Amino acid sequence: MALYAAWLSGKFADPAGAVKWRPQIWRLFSLVFFAQLFLGLAGFEKMLMTGKLHLPVPALIVAGPIYRGSDFFMPILFTVTALLVGPAWCSHLCYIGTWDDCFSRRRSEPVQLPGYVSIIRFLLLVFVVVMALLLRYFAVGWLVAISAGALFGLAGIAVMVVLSRRHGAMIHCTCYCPMGLIGNWLGRLSMFRVKIADGCTECNLCRKSCRYNALSPVDIKLRRPGSTCTLCGDCIGACHSGQIGYRLPFLSSHSARTVFIVMIISLHAIFLAVARI
Repeated sequence: MALYAAWLSGKFADPAGAVKWRPQIWRLFSLVFFAQLFLGLAGFEKMLMTGKLHLPVPALIVAGPIYRGSDFFMPILFTVTALLVGPAWCSHLCYIGTWDDCFSRRRSEPVQLPGYVSIIRFLLLVFVVVMALLLRYFAVGWLVAISAGALFGLAGIAVMVVLSRRHGAMIHCTCYCPMGLIGNWLGRLSMFRVKIADGCTECNLCRKSCRYNALSPVDIKLRRPGSTCTLCGDCIGACHSGQIGYRLPFLSSHSARTVFIVMIISLHAIFLAVARI
């Protein structure tokens, strides 16, 4: 896995190459994750990690422990990852997010989404937390709880198939998934940022490459991505004048990007090796 990560880091060294490789290794991770899950459920128990399983729906990372009152490993893992690499979980490590990415790329350029979509995602986060608390308070059985989680997950897939595909933007990740919002919040505690230099010509090539609705004309004028940025780096590869880059205190933009690549690919390799974590 270390050799694989070193080889992949070389592929990511060029920003244009990273734009090509990120979706591919992201899909690979999702494929391995679900292959191990299905093999484990089919009887190959060594494919499963220890502990209690939950549906592979990102919202259950927060809802599952609230309902059970235990098993906080996944929230801890998510939080630590966000502290290390900001909200990059959502653009590199989420086993469902890659599906949204695939559907959004059916349209060549994303449509700019209205500002109120962030409110929708916040309300959905409140809904998920309140529902989990109510299910726990009224001691609702696991069958009803798992059915509710499955319905929420299926609705998310419908959002990808219909809305993400139509708008060319990752509607599930930016408007529907509560963990995406939590990732953006926790990402503010990370030291990594994406900044746009003053020499930006406002050609909007970066906006056309952003599937996360994070580069509106206003954001570009303010010289920083919007709150839905996941540090995916697609805008860096799209910028022909080299005016967009990662920022880390006391380091140049090139060095900051190198540190970020090493960290996110290391996490990718570790997660891939133990995909049922």
